[in-house]
Amino acid sequence: MTHISLTVKDAQSMREVGEGVIAPLVRAGDLVIVTGELGAGKTTLVQGIGAGLGVRGPVTSPTFIIARTHPSEVGGPSLIHVDAYRLGSLAELDDLDLDATLDEAVTVVEWGEDLAEVLSDDRLHVAIHRLRGGDVRDGDGGPRTVEIRGIGASWAARTVAGPKEVGP
Repeated sequence: MTHISLTVKDAQSMREVGEGVIAPLVRAGDLVIVTGELGAGKTTLVQGIGAGLGVRGPVTSPTFIIARTHPSEVGGPSLIHVDAYRLGSLAELDDLDLDATLDEAVTVVEWGEDLAEVLSDDRLHVAIHRLRGGDVRDGDGGPRTVEIRGIGASWAARTVAGPKEVGP
């Protein structure tokens, strides 16, 4: 897998990308870095990933606690959901001790670009771009483009199946 691009119509469709496209790809030890503007749908995407992995929820933004662990309810890997928005340095990220659990969980870092890459040479980058303004949660935010790019040897052999456009 090198790169795919999807057009996502609404919040439910963003969850479906997380559940039906990304969750089947990831496994214990994977790092996923999610970027996008405020309100672009990053947490909505992670909710879908959590549903696809069968983790205990609800998956909500960990903005103020920085990281939250969602254990699997189906015998799969846990989901570690990190919001790096408030982190000011690599040292603060290191203080979370994510590398201690990286091998046994799927770690998803929102706002992690240019910071979380040090955690693994192999990672999945997911960038959400608004095609016009608005918040994906309000149903009037308009479509998004979701760019999914695997980096490193472990992603080279993984393939993505799915439509180029998601939503009604």
